[in-house]
Amino acid sequence: MCGICGYIQTSEPPSRDQIHAMMTPLRQRGPDEQGSYLDTHVALGHQRLRIIDLETGNQPLHNENGTVQVVFNGEIYNYRELRTDLQRRGHHFNTRTDGEILAHLYEERGTDLVDSLNGMFAFAIWDKKEERLFLARDRMGQKPLFWARLPQGGIAFASELKSLLQHRELDPQIDLNSLSRFLLHGYVPSPWSIFQDVFKLDRAECLIFKNNSIRKWHWWHPPEIMPQPLPTQSEAADILWGHLTRAVTRRMVSDVPLGVFLSGGIDSSILIACMTDQCEASQIKTFTIGFEDGNCDESSQARMVAEQLGTEHHETQLASQDMLNLLPKVLDYLDEPFGDASVLPTYLLSQFARQHVTVALGGDGGDELLAGYPTFTADRWINHLQKNHKWLLHLIRSLIKRLPVNHRHMSYSFMAHQIIRGLEVPRPLAHQIWMGALSPEEQGHLLSPEVQQTLNSFDLSHELQDRFSQCRGSDDLGRLLDFYAQTYLQEGVLAKVDRASMANSLEVRSPFLDTDVVEYLSSLPSQYKLSLFRSKRILKRAAKGRIPSPIIRRVKHGFGIPLAQWLAGPLEPMLRDLLSPDRLTNQGLFDSKEVTRLLNQHSQHQKNHGRALWNLLIFQSWYDRWKDSNSRQKTLDQKPAITTVSSTHKQPRASSSPIPA
Repeated sequence: MCGICGYIQTSEPPSRDQIHAMMTPLRQRGPDEQGSYLDTHVALGHQRLRIIDLETGNQPLHNENGTVQVVFNGEIYNYRELRTDLQRRGHHFNTRTDGEILAHLYEERGTDLVDSLNGMFAFAIWDKKEERLFLARDRMGQKPLFWARLPQGGIAFASELKSLLQHRELDPQIDLNSLSRFLLHGYVPSPWSIFQDVFKLDRAECLIFKNNSIRKWHWWHPPEIMPQPLPTQSEAADILWGHLTRAVTRRMVSDVPLGVFLSGGIDSSILIACMTDQCEASQIKTFTIGFEDGNCDESSQARMVAEQLGTEHHETQLASQDMLNLLPKVLDYLDEPFGDASVLPTYLLSQFARQHVTVALGGDGGDELLAGYPTFTADRWINHLQKNHKWLLHLIRSLIKRLPVNHRHMSYSFMAHQIIRGLEVPRPLAHQIWMGALSPEEQGHLLSPEVQQTLNSFDLSHELQDRFSQCRGSDDLGRLLDFYAQTYLQEGVLAKVDRASMANSLEVRSPFLDTDVVEYLSSLPSQYKLSLFRSKRILKRAAKGRIPSPIIRRVKHGFGIPLAQWLAGPLEPMLRDLLSPDRLTNQGLFDSKEVTRLLNQHSQHQKNHGRALWNLLIFQSWYDRWKDSNSRQKTLDQKPAITTVSSTHKQPRASSSPIPA
């Protein structure tokens, strides 16, 4: 696991000082080694965390004659098979690292090399003969990659936004469209970033830069064809177990100590069961953190799994104050506003695990592939009631409106109120409201008149609907799962895990996101994953007899914190300071009266605005840090600055045509 960066600059020769300035913010991603490469117009940088080939795997890596240069972040799990085939073809290797195969595969297959890779990755290849830069990202978007055009000609890229912005030609301006996206999602979805004209490479996307033009395309999509003949659910569960076991085995390859994040849920528990097929359970290190708030604590369930399976279990207990004290530090690691509060316990878990191991397996992806969130069950029930019992749906809605406000984490009252907020809007928007914070209509009240005027031509609902219409899957639920994979999984879950783990120099691997697992699950029909009463159906069938039954039966809890309670308690002074009328008026982005109304309603327990207020707190904290850290940035404290920030630019999700120089 590493950090990469680089640029092609046509205005002047590359500078070692410049590439080192871009490498410095990536040091926590790769504290063990650093390397750089400079050519006539190109510079590549790399910060390494040693995982495989501890002695000779420093980057950039290259082919035999140095005409192909590679910087690589991630892991290629099938690299041994690929390396063996390449050696038969006459290729010679200087290291034992997985990344070196990329230089040789590129010689053999060109940009089609990505089709051969099973792993998590973001990489850059400089082809000296063709004078072109090739960027690529893995199928599910596990490893990040930002990029931007250079104003004087060229392109820059980096694993993290703060690294990219170290390039002296970039003068970032906040994109108000992306502010709106953040308020809805709690993150900025790809291909956009919080800054104008700075983008994220999307999952399974490639980019070529040559002759000052850019070509982008998506190289993979989830399968839409169901297997024939269709296996029974029992047979499908056995096939899934085989795929998961092989995926876990691939991810156990490491030259450094390895462990497992154990949450107490079915996803992480079944990974340990898979590992026990490969080694003694006593050799498996598992890590859990518990919380003093019992409503957020899953440590007892995790302990049950560890005791039954016999792992070497490590557990630590944290007080709420521990996470509150951590908030400023974690915010420093976030390149963009990021509203998922579970980044705090994820950071603490990564920090705790890093004391013992360098690599950890996690259960990320299981919910998005197998419809594990309550939102999927809600969606199915709502569709059922709308078709068959509309009167009952109206009755339920009226009863929910009478429920008392409850600030406890994931209380039934909170979840019920979230559901009715999404009943009158299109399906993709409903799911974002259920998972996120502020709908476009609610933003209309919250944003200042100046910002609303600037956003007048931007239709967030239409953008969301357009993305949903392009999603793929074997049936309706499959398309919805693909939508979650593109949005919440990629930019929420995986971005969170990447930032929190890399801040602690810990590599996290996700067996559920193995190519074979993803493609198999994507091909199966809805009834194998979700019914009106049960989610993750074939996974639970596969887990039967392998993990404790209470874990299989328990309702999904999530890795959360008592957010609403904090905002009405210990975080309220910080919240009121960051959202004070004077501060908001000077900033010019939000309507101070509306924000104050939300604050008062929440603090007086009239309504639960926890997610909306948390997103506002995060944005304001990020905004202050960004202003302070970027000396080149024009101040945005004056209202006229808002009119200069473009928000009409739209970057297409995929394109096979060049972007004009």
